This record gives sequence, structure tokens and C-alpha cells, in this order.
Amino acid sequence: MLDYSKKSLELHKKLGGKIEIKSKSLIKNKKDLSVFYTPGVGAVSSAIARDKKLANTLTFKRNSVAVVSDGSAVLGLGNIGPEAALPVMEGKAILFKQFADIDAVPIVLSTQDTEEIIRTVKAIAPTFGGINLEDISAPRCFEIEERLKKELDIPVMHDDQHGTAIAVLAALINALKVANRKISEIKIVISGAGAAGIAIANILLRFGAKNIITTDSRGALYFNRPDLNEVKQQLAQFTNVGCVNNKHFKCEIGGLKEVIEGADVFIGVSAPGILTSQMVKTMAPKSIIFAMANPIPEIMPAVAKKGGAFIIATGRSDFPNQINNVLVFPGIFRGALDNGVKAITEDMKIKAAKNLANIIRRPSPENIIPSVFSKETVKAVARAIRT
Repeated sequence: MLDYSKKSLELHKKLGGKIEIKSKSLIKNKKDLSVFYTPGVGAVSSAIARDKKLANTLTFKRNSVAVVSDGSAVLGLGNIGPEAALPVMEGKAILFKQFADIDAVPIVLSTQDTEEIIRTVKAIAPTFGGINLEDISAPRCFEIEERLKKELDIPVMHDDQHGTAIAVLAALINALKVANRKISEIKIVISGAGAAGIAIANILLRFGAKNIITTDSRGALYFNRPDLNEVKQQLAQFTNVGCVNNKHFKCEIGGLKEVIEGADVFIGVSAPGILTSQMVKTMAPKSIIFAMANPIPEIMPAVAKKGGAFIIATGRSDFPNQINNVLVFPGIFRGALDNGVKAITEDMKIKAAKNLANIIRRPSPENIIPSVFSKETVKAVARAIRT
């Protein structure tokens, strides 16, 4: 990892950033200048003034996405600010272009005020065909996304939530096939109750999970735990259901060490090294480990194997079974732009996960999720995003 860090710094210094803007056509003479700029462009502007929808066919808007961040929750680095978030947003723009041929523009904001972010994104929205929110901390990210979805007529998605959740569901569908388990019959522990953890819990509940325990830094979430914010309290009504008068399950109160006992699945979107080999030994047979903290996962694959884990996935590209939202967001917006979709629905997200899982014809412990380099990945996800 240190070698990758050194190479990355050297490359960014050499290139001066990772992206640039290029014209689709060269201006070679005065005739070209008259067509692409003045006076010819006036006719295009006049046409759009009469019918704003023409911007979708006559301008950059037709194939563009804004990648917007306030720098408050960048990777595993935390609240490092907009300037430091910019190289990550540039990276996102590259992935949009390479995998889905979408022109994405990184935009970092020098504010972390919810209302100001909403106003700013609404103000720039006429330029773009979609808005990808990125690395905005919880719980503000929930209100920002919901408000923008309601107030804009283009698709808006906070990728840290939904891209991650879709990829996790796709991987879990295949992992459960290999382990011969049903989602309605297993115990799932999610470590991390931020944006990604809450979105994962919600999509798994919609897909049929009955027994989910979500933990934060203070232990298991449970109904009426006094220190929970509004978003976590809402989630606690539908997870750890033994604490909500459901007699089929016990109420679990304690830290990760306590609640991991008997779990079939561990999903980590939290912090490095918090799951030990000894904890894995207390899980159910054929345990499934998704340790997705980056760059250092909650448990390294070799350590999880030592504890008896059956299937192991991480967010890293140097181990088998990489679960990463890059599998999802290019296809989500490719489908949305191509099909004029104005909102990404819950049904679309589940369909995208199913399509992604189905790429793997014969899943195995080391092959439960397709590669982002597979030509089928973006196409499969995009097929789910239709009106």
C-alpha cells in the first residue's frame, strides 16, 4: 500500500491532476468558429430558450454528471475538506468516463452547511444530467439527498449509500447461494452505522432479511437506545428486532464481540482491525465476511480464514471478491441518462443488484462478484435503470 501511495503522489505531481476537458471537434478556421461559437451558437441558445428540454440533446448536459462533495467524509480519512477531497472526485470522474463513457465533473464545496449545499447544487443543476453526491458525512447526507431528489428533475444519488448497498446485496446473493443459506433465515451483523451501513441495512431488509444487528462505535443499535440520532433511531425500529417486541429473536445489547456470536454474515463498513480471528470462530458454520473498510479492512483475509471464515470479500482490488461501489455507479447513471430516468427507485436498486449477481454464472467462495473490468458489469446495472 505504501508503494501505491508513493506512485500515486508521483503520478499526480507529474500529470497535475487526472482529468482534462477536450473538444469533440477541432476549430480549424473562421467557418468552424462561426458555427461552434458566434454567430451560429445563437441559434442553439434561442432554440433552448424556447424549449429547455432541448438542452438534453443539444448540449453537454445529455451525457454529464456532477460529482459533488463537501470533503466531510472522504474515504477513511474523515473530514479533510474540499481541496483534499478533489483528487478523489477526479478519480470518480475518470471511472465514470472509462467504464460508462459519461462526462463527469468534480465539484468540491467550501461549505458543510446543509442548506447551502442544497442551494448550490440546485443552482448548478441546469448544467448536468445527473448529480452524484460523494463523501458527505452522515446524518447530513440523508437530508441533502432526499431534498435534492424532491426538488430537482434529474437523478440524484449519494453513492456512498446506494452504490455500496447495491454491490453488497449483489455479493451476498451469490455468497448465500454458495453457502446454501436463505436471507430470511440468517443473522447478519453490520459494523458501521454511517451512510453506507444504514443503506446496506435498508436494502437487505427490503430484500427479505429478518435478523440484522447494526453496531456503531458504542455497540449494538437497539430501539430507544438513548444516544441515537433520529436516523439511527429509525433504523433501530427495524433491526435488532428482539428489542422491539419480536419474540422470535433475542434483544442484543453489547459490542461487536458479543453480537457477532452465532452470526452467519459480517458486513464491515467501519474501521480497520476491529474483527478478530477469535470473533470469527464464534460465528455460525460457513460464515461470510465482507470486510470493506479501506484501505485496511476490519479483518485481513488470512486472519479471517484462520478463524474459519468460508467466504471473504473486501473493498480492495488486490484480494478476491472486491465489493466496491465502482461496480455500480457508472451503470446506474448510464441507465438513467440513456432512459431519461429522473429518480433512482428502490426497485431499480434491487434489480441492479440481481443483475450484477447474475453475471456470475457459477459462484464460488472466491468468485461471488464480477470484476469492474468485465464488459457486462455496466450493461447489467444499466438495464435495471428504466422507467
